[in-house]
Amino acid sequence: MKSVQQEVDERTNLAGTNKFELLLFRLGGDAEGNHSELFGINVFKVREIVAMPQITAVAGSHQHMLGVVNLRGQVIPVIDLPSVVGCIPKTGLNIILVTEYARTTQAFAVESVEDIVRLDWNQVLSAESSNANGMVTSIARLDGQGDNSRLAQVLDVETILRDLMPPDDERLSTENTTQKVHLRNGTIILAADDSVVARSLIEQGLSGMGAPYIMTKTGKEAWDKLQEIAKVAEAEGETAHDRVALVLTDLEMPEMDGFTLTRNIKQDRRFNDIPVVIHSSLTGTANEDHVRHVGADGYVAKFAPDELATTLRTVLGRHQTNKPAP
Repeated sequence: MKSVQQEVDERTNLAGTNKFELLLFRLGGDAEGNHSELFGINVFKVREIVAMPQITAVAGSHQHMLGVVNLRGQVIPVIDLPSVVGCIPKTGLNIILVTEYARTTQAFAVESVEDIVRLDWNQVLSAESSNANGMVTSIARLDGQGDNSRLAQVLDVETILRDLMPPDDERLSTENTTQKVHLRNGTIILAADDSVVARSLIEQGLSGMGAPYIMTKTGKEAWDKLQEIAKVAEAEGETAHDRVALVLTDLEMPEMDGFTLTRNIKQDRRFNDIPVVIHSSLTGTANEDHVRHVGADGYVAKFAPDELATTLRTVLGRHQTNKPAP
């Protein structure tokens, strides 16, 4: 039997190869109990799976909050995920998924847990164009590229959490808003995130700091944009770093994850002097250590706008100081 540390190491190594593991679960179907679809969540974010414990209702809480549970001395809020999505569980709420997002712990009640599958991120496609309410961030093709592959919907948990439990410190403080980021003339920050709410917050933060940016929705889109910028710069006798001051990337993204994007940048001589800051809800010591192993210049947990602003200034200042004069 594998030890806990072996499990962590194995999953951490997966992240370096553009692969990940998806926990599949069901939330129920329509009023007749039909169309019970598969949903998925990255195993990295699941701390444990627990049979439905006793839940204490909290007065005045959101309609989708079941209450709180006391789990080994920690009081954890429990979210009725079928209710959020609009599903009706045929057999009831039987399991809670205890998860960690952006240094917070919460549990999601689900009907059943099906399986854990190992996928490549290129099996995951953005669902944003066909998803009007922004609740599903991507669709995973579980059986490869074939037409008959089973599909699982990957929920935008960051958006769900912000709707149900909005933080008090979402906006930049006055101090960080007034301290602008000074980029070299003609340079931008290239950002990548597949979450609608994350992109909105990043854009607010960068605009507040006076930093010009280009926003992309996946790691692959950011990688393609970086190569496009490099081609134009080279034709004009410049380098990619003359156009891109910094790359700010999420970790979990369709087609290409942030680990792979960072590794690609750091292993390519055209881009390896461009600093990379990872901005992710995948927190915890193992994840943050792995960020450093792939060569990232900084790491910020979502959503800590003041910490993000400080990190961007520090990394940009360090690289701009070290960059030789033309």
